[in-house]
Amino acid sequence: MSFKPLFALLACAFPALLSAQLQGRVGAALPKVQVEKPAVGLGQHDFLYAGESLRRRIFIVRGGKIAWSYEDTEGKGEISDAVLLSNGNVLYTHQFGIVEVSPDKNVVWKFDAPAGYEIHTAVPIGRDRILYIQNGDPAVARVLNKSTGVTEKEIRLKTRQPVSTHGQFRHARLTPQGTLLVAHMDLDKVVEYDADGNELWSFPAARPWGVTPLPGGNVLLTDSKGVREVTRRGDTAWAWTPADAPSLQFSNLQQAWRLPNGNTVINNWVNEWNIKPEEELGTIQAIEVTPEKKVVWTLASWTGPEALGPATTFQFLGGPAAEDVHFGDIR
Repeated sequence: MSFKPLFALLACAFPALLSAQLQGRVGAALPKVQVEKPAVGLGQHDFLYAGESLRRRIFIVRGGKIAWSYEDTEGKGEISDAVLLSNGNVLYTHQFGIVEVSPDKNVVWKFDAPAGYEIHTAVPIGRDRILYIQNGDPAVARVLNKSTGVTEKEIRLKTRQPVSTHGQFRHARLTPQGTLLVAHMDLDKVVEYDADGNELWSFPAARPWGVTPLPGGNVLLTDSKGVREVTRRGDTAWAWTPADAPSLQFSNLQQAWRLPNGNTVINNWVNEWNIKPEEELGTIQAIEVTPEKKVVWTLASWTGPEALGPATTFQFLGGPAAEDVHFGDIR
């Protein structure tokens, strides 16, 4: 007998057996693939949250609940940067100034930008000092002593369009080495400066919004293309773009943070002046991914008592004090 008729006979008599043979699993059921769904909602991390929206609001989330919230009803502009200090106060920028508010929601300190200038980022240094960038002509990075009101350090920053104040800078961060990383939006690059204003390193980026120094010396940057971890040699050690999470909706990536477990959190801002974010199917406020780019957490808290609004900045709680940094010899 030839093999062809025998094969046909087996196919008619034992279709289930033949199907199993063809899949390499004779006499056994095919294994089920376990698909782990990412965590959702407020319970994944404790964090401070603020965003540029129609209302100037800041939230602290602990244990999956909003533990504290604050709304600036007297200022103007947009919140771009905010940080929880070790004494429980919150320091934030609102485009036209800097405010420090206590846990009982009293303003304990504030600084107003001069007319024609904007402030979108500020970093505390110790208990008494703040480093901030003032957009405008000229654009400067300053260290201000809150107690005395004295400017203790000032360096000028280059801009492409000095008169185009709003689009110059959003975020800057101090490194463990006491240098300053600045996201130059209008120059399409990230630059590292020493305390004397000397340029130490730069890397091209497409309208960068966020820049985060990593413990090993690499830099995590966010621009209009996505998120990249780059080395000081200019190599890309890791990268992520919205195409890596095609089922989710992204409109404007703002910043990225590397968590102690090696995962990366990326936040997404939605222009609340143009659209109601909750009406945009799949739109999220943040996504956490593993080094292999697996999604392990998403945040989309748009409605109800836990509605957070658009995201501009996060601070994940439980790490070192935000003030435990220095700029050159200023501590």
